[in-house]
Amino acid sequence: QILSKGELQVSDKERHTQLEQMFRDIATIVADKCVNPETKRPYTVILIERAMKDIHYSVKPHKSTKQQALEVIRQLKETMQIERAHMRLRFILPAKEGKKLKEKLKPLIKVIENEDFHEELEIVCLIDPGCFREIDELIRSETKGKGTLEVLSLKDVEEGDEKLE
Repeated sequence: QILSKGELQVSDKERHTQLEQMFRDIATIVADKCVNPETKRPYTVILIERAMKDIHYSVKPHKSTKQQALEVIRQLKETMQIERAHMRLRFILPAKEGKKLKEKLKPLIKVIENEDFHEELEIVCLIDPGCFREIDELIRSETKGKGTLEVLSLKDVEEGDEKLE
């Protein structure tokens, strides 16, 4: 009876440690996925943790850390300059669908870095990671499997030291 329907008692210290660990995990995910939109540089985990404390974010133990991290990003946007780091993609589209498909993709693309049109249309661009699934489905359905989508980098960030003038 106890084994099938009983509940495990968790001490206060254990619960506190678990919530603290989740808080740290959420901050790490946010720091991984986000950049300062002006400098394109990533924020540190400590800075994100401090910002989360400033907005009085409380961890929900029954929700996944990734879901909560996306929620935190939305809330932090109101108080600080933070943005999801863009993904760099390359599409290779067949010539006849290329032009028509490019118009459909335009609103989803943030920055087009490179565009080649010879036998087929090749575009290297930056997108918001939230649009990835939509873009993938669009290319798959419009080209009937002939177009390719390649992820060049999951996050476009500036690396190295910042130069002060």
